[in-house]
Amino acid sequence: MMENKPFVIAGAGLAGATAARTLREEGHDGGIVLLGAEQHEPYIRPPLSKAYLAGKEEASAALVQEPGWYEENKVDLRQGVSAASLDTAAGSVRLSDGSVLEYGKLLLATGAAPRRLDFPGSDLAGVHYLRSLEDSAGLKAVLASGGRHLVVIGSGWIGMEVAATARTLGNEVTVVGRDKVPLRAALGTVIGNRFADKHRTEGVIIRTGIQPLELAGEDGRVTAVVLDGGERLAADAVLIAAGAVPNTALAEAAGLAVSNGIDADESLRTSAEHVYTAGDVANAYHSTFGAPLRSEHWANAIEQGKTAAKAMLGQDAVNDAIPYFYTDQFDIGMEYSGYFPWATADPVIRGNLDSLEFIAFWLQEGRVIAGMNVNVWDVQEPIQDLIRSRRTVAIEDLTDTAKELTSL
Repeated sequence: MMENKPFVIAGAGLAGATAARTLREEGHDGGIVLLGAEQHEPYIRPPLSKAYLAGKEEASAALVQEPGWYEENKVDLRQGVSAASLDTAAGSVRLSDGSVLEYGKLLLATGAAPRRLDFPGSDLAGVHYLRSLEDSAGLKAVLASGGRHLVVIGSGWIGMEVAATARTLGNEVTVVGRDKVPLRAALGTVIGNRFADKHRTEGVIIRTGIQPLELAGEDGRVTAVVLDGGERLAADAVLIAAGAVPNTALAEAAGLAVSNGIDADESLRTSAEHVYTAGDVANAYHSTFGAPLRSEHWANAIEQGKTAAKAMLGQDAVNDAIPYFYTDQFDIGMEYSGYFPWATADPVIRGNLDSLEFIAFWLQEGRVIAGMNVNVWDVQEPIQDLIRSRRTVAIEDLTDTAKELTSL
């Protein structure tokens, strides 16, 4: 019977590990099997481009649970073992070690993978991607002592965070991006330009509106990036940071509905009975925004891990946490909540944009749908309240620093 079969979690990242913990905290005393392709206990990824890469934290600081937690809570964590195929009719998963595991409920938390770029020289030594602890450790070994030339291909979050960390460590850094403004897809042109200006002030060279044609090398190791106009950028190392692709192959092969990730309802149920999804791979309906959203940020992995676990237990759990993320680049500290791409205009600025101490709001039909604070603190709660409430707010009230956000 179903109650005698374990709950299986495919993916031992932050979402999967959070779901396992939530199942136990909510009273589930049945079996839990947590499958992880990596030979590590589950860990969080933000430090990989920041504190761990900079040498400020050890790898142990990134662990999701304290040492011994899985054994103490009878969670069967299988490291180096992943789900290879899924039979939803039989309620079973074939594992990478050849064994077959029946499940009572299944959570697909298979995450995302770096988008690979295929052009001449992309297989040379010294070409890096950043997703795992091993990736970060390999990059750190190159950058830690400074004095190297790093070319970053991609001007999104990973690219810009690594650029800041590498430059702080004393390396020469060039960022190459196809978009004309770094971080534009995440923050828009106005704010993206401010981040770009800060990087330039700190000595990062930013080349926009171009893309690499090939990577040149000597003796099997990368030495230069050749741009589409023929220019060569010297490089001791290259980071390809071209975004991430959700790991949907397992779900697709099993016939689950997949679009921009694994499709799910507001309780993170997929199109297959007893199968749920969470984290980077989940394209789940969001009750606040009234549409499906897929988020690759750590806060989303935590919240969806909790929601999925409660839904698996039959509770009335809803995917309604406001998307949230943060970044640290040089002396810029930023927190962001919401989903700005639906905004109908440039952001409304509260504070001083030029001094990088401000709050930005993005609106749709007079309602705040996203907000970010830069070097201004303790304002995320009222920002999220504005988003969640869907109430209309006058622009002059948002920009009036004499008015508390909690009063709007």
